[in-house]
Amino acid sequence: MARKKAATSRISRPIWKGHVTFGLVQIPVVLHSAESRYDLHFHLVDSRDHARIRYERINEATGEEVPWNEIVKAFEYDENNYVVLGDEDFKRAAAEATQSIEIEEFVDVSEISPMYFDRPYFLMPGKKGEKGYALLRDGLARTGKTGVARVVIRTREHLSALMVQGSALVLILLRFAQELRDPAELGLPEVDVKKTGLAPKERDMAVQLIESMSGEWTPAKYRDEYREKLMKWIEKKARSGGTMPTPEPEEEEAEPGRIINITDLLQQSLRRKGKSETGRTRMQRSAPKRRRAG
Repeated sequence: MARKKAATSRISRPIWKGHVTFGLVQIPVVLHSAESRYDLHFHLVDSRDHARIRYERINEATGEEVPWNEIVKAFEYDENNYVVLGDEDFKRAAAEATQSIEIEEFVDVSEISPMYFDRPYFLMPGKKGEKGYALLRDGLARTGKTGVARVVIRTREHLSALMVQGSALVLILLRFAQELRDPAELGLPEVDVKKTGLAPKERDMAVQLIESMSGEWTPAKYRDEYREKLMKWIEKKARSGGTMPTPEPEEEEAEPGRIINITDLLQQSLRRKGKSETGRTRMQRSAPKRRRAG
């Protein structure tokens, strides 16, 4: 319960206040983070007495420690050649804080590749902004559109997508096109099926397997199992005073020189899926029927 309360308190703290603008319409809104991060943070300590390890700011040429007031930011434009930048330099390049989410156009949600989505935020209506908020939310829901907008958060301009999620307006920061690599650089297999050497039987079985494993997207059923297992082990080790031996991970020995046959793997997967479905049906049939009340 304590963790849930902590997450709620983070969401309730506004990050940014301003307006959503499209055309001549201005809607006062408040921006809240839509993430609840539960990352585990670790410290480096001395194994002998568990004292924290601290980092020092060392001049690599003299080997001496450098005080904070002598440290500046610099960009290496050529090898070992730097341009020093001060606060005024960053202010010149910083975007003007307009306190507005300016929608430039509306597009279909399906047109934006998931690769562009970065970080989500909730938008809440500001003072006297409830009607405008509801108007924009209703319009986006009825048209199936998302607003492509620019917003300045902490002196940096972001591209963003404004869309409807249930009863909320959600602002998702987007990556710019130049931030994404071109997949052509990766030497991926050909798209042409004939050139890949895929047999029609393999393609049909792949589709059959995908359809048999298809279901509705339910995000709540997927949990961070690694974090949960690690946290349980940390708590167990803490209760024992840190004296428990670390278990050795089990490693599967790979068969050297084994050739993988995709057709065989598809067939085995379909048979295994068929058996699990048959077993589930039998359990449903053998389950006792409930009598109706009354």
